Amino acid sequence: MFPENRFMEILIIGALALIVVGPKDLPVLMRKVGQFVGKMRGMANEFRASFDELARQSELEDLRKEVEAMRVNQQTVMTSLNSGSDGKTVFDDINQHLNEPLVTPSIIPPPDPSAVVEFEAPVVAKPKPTRAPRPKPATTAKPATTAKPAATGKTAAKAPAKPRKAASKTA
Repeated sequence: MFPENRFMEILIIGALALIVVGPKDLPVLMRKVGQFVGKMRGMANEFRASFDELARQSELEDLRKEVEAMRVNQQTVMTSLNSGSDGKTVFDDINQHLNEPLVTPSIIPPPDPSAVVEFEAPVVAKPKPTRAPRPKPATTAKPATTAKPAATGKTAAKAPAKPRKAASKTA
């Protein structure tokens, strides 16, 4: 953890502090030293953060100046192009080239209409014939049974309710 020289220095400082302060007040002293070191680190971090913030602001100010200079240069170029005869000729030249019809270059010879291009049709696989479903064997009619009808999506008609017998009264 520590190099050999540092370890011996810390050991000597701890022994002197134990002798000078005493074992009773040594924990209080160490706590105060720790708080002092913590405050110093906090101040160092705050100083570093403020220094970084100043550097960022300086860089931002430089960027703002560059952007403003570019904006001024662009405006002066555009005003000189719009006001001067050079700018008018440039814009007229561009407009003239835009309005010209497109011309095909004379380097490419026109296609020969007598040339016939042979085309081979791609080979297509023949579909496999499908089999017709087999007919079901004929069945003989079965006698009708009095089983309950199967539930299908429809409601089945209910049989009429049987009349109930009156309960006999005994007193």
